[in-house]
Amino acid sequence: MPGWLEDAVFYEIYPQSFNDSNGDGIGDFKGIEEKLDYLQELGVNAIWMNPCYESSFYDAGYDVKDHYKAAPRYGTNDDLRHLFEAVHNRGMHILLDLIPGHTAIDNPWFTESCKDEKNEYTDRFIWRTGGPWGPQYKGIASFLCGLSERPGAFAVNCFSTQPALNYGFGLVTEDWQFSADSEVAEATRLVMQDIMSFWLDMGCDGFRVDMAGSLVKEDKDRKCTIRLWQKVRAFLDENYPEAALISEWGDPLQALEAGFHMDFLLHGGPSHYMDLFRTRPYFSQQGRSDLTDFISYYNFAYSRTHDKGLICIPSGNHDMVRMRDTLMPEEMKIAFAFLLMMPGCPFIYYGDEIGMEYVHGLKSKEGGYDRTGSRTPMQWSKGLNAGFSSASPDDLYLPVSSNTEKPDAESQMSEEGSLWRHVQSLIEFRRQHSALSSGAAFRFLCDGKGYPLVFERSNQNEHLIIMINPSGEETEYTLPDTGTDSRLLLSYGGAHTNDNKSIKLPAGSYAVTG
Repeated sequence: MPGWLEDAVFYEIYPQSFNDSNGDGIGDFKGIEEKLDYLQELGVNAIWMNPCYESSFYDAGYDVKDHYKAAPRYGTNDDLRHLFEAVHNRGMHILLDLIPGHTAIDNPWFTESCKDEKNEYTDRFIWRTGGPWGPQYKGIASFLCGLSERPGAFAVNCFSTQPALNYGFGLVTEDWQFSADSEVAEATRLVMQDIMSFWLDMGCDGFRVDMAGSLVKEDKDRKCTIRLWQKVRAFLDENYPEAALISEWGDPLQALEAGFHMDFLLHGGPSHYMDLFRTRPYFSQQGRSDLTDFISYYNFAYSRTHDKGLICIPSGNHDMVRMRDTLMPEEMKIAFAFLLMMPGCPFIYYGDEIGMEYVHGLKSKEGGYDRTGSRTPMQWSKGLNAGFSSASPDDLYLPVSSNTEKPDAESQMSEEGSLWRHVQSLIEFRRQHSALSSGAAFRFLCDGKGYPLVFERSNQNEHLIIMINPSGEETEYTLPDTGTDSRLLLSYGGAHTNDNKSIKLPAGSYAVTG
């Protein structure tokens, strides 16, 4: 595993909404570069940037038209290279989003594949003979036809504008299907490796991989997809050993076996991630007092993967409603304490550190649908367009929240006790204690029924017990006998010890002992 992941705290940037440097209403590379000092002051030292390649933007950049070219709306390849250099000059790292499963419908590869004459792109995508009707296949959203001179129908992964690249089938039952170990499937993998090399050579530090577990179709237990990524990992280990590979998979057991360094817990899948911050969230004083399903799954996954890689718990992302929609700022402070003291690399979605709200009622933008409200411009100040852009408000990529009480970074940075200052102090505390590093040992000391939530982190040099009480009532917890006297290292909300044996946690508070 790349050594720099041990103390990495990531910040997800949705580039079109982060900071506009040229006044056209859309965020850009230079805008991100202008805010690197802000990120460094917050304490984050790694960035995941959502897709920035030339795109048709039917799906906000997840439909790639040219994998080797930056989207002009953000800048040029040279601008992106300069951003990489600026990040590295601050001792930080940056990941790009890799979209290996499909392209844009007007990608030149697909245009060539649509031709009736045989060419090198004919089998780059999944085509079947006949029309779109007939049996459906696992991993394929649908088949479309009528758009090409070539007879047959092509598979799409998500939107109709996203033709599926061909990594073969785990189970071959038709003459138009290729096996996962065929030359056709291998050729697609090699193309993706070439794309990765292009950006790694330019200076990026790795990739977050979109829909990583979906490449091979009709793939029982994803065994063929796992083998595919193991080959990619071997390629990276040989040529780019410090490159990080992080998956949108939602199943750490499969993803880490496949060779990813870390897998996200997602809003879909078996992890019960939504129980933390969103669906009747545990960290809301109005929520439920039961986290048993999450803890049960996490214990299961961690016990089988802790020596293989990391499990990541993000504050949110561009595909889900913001945390602030279900938690108040004081509750978010407790949620961030949990997030920043758990193993794995924390991921903070832009604006969550100030409690940006999900904006309800927006029209869908670039395939955002109900996700659009989580993608509004970053709120930097109380100035025009919340400091995001000098453009006319009518020309913004998305409107700024109309809430007159909306938070902004400038105000919170100067306000003692703000959410921003709280997150900053938690990141600093995480860095001060080696037992809170990404790979340090972890164990839950509770079953998730009621409060507090208690877990331990440890390595050879340090042992910590973290107690978190999101409830609306004071809670007392008796410390386990660790063979050494415990002392209170950090508390929020007035937590205090009784003879170093128990800790009283006021409502909405946490404490750390060691």
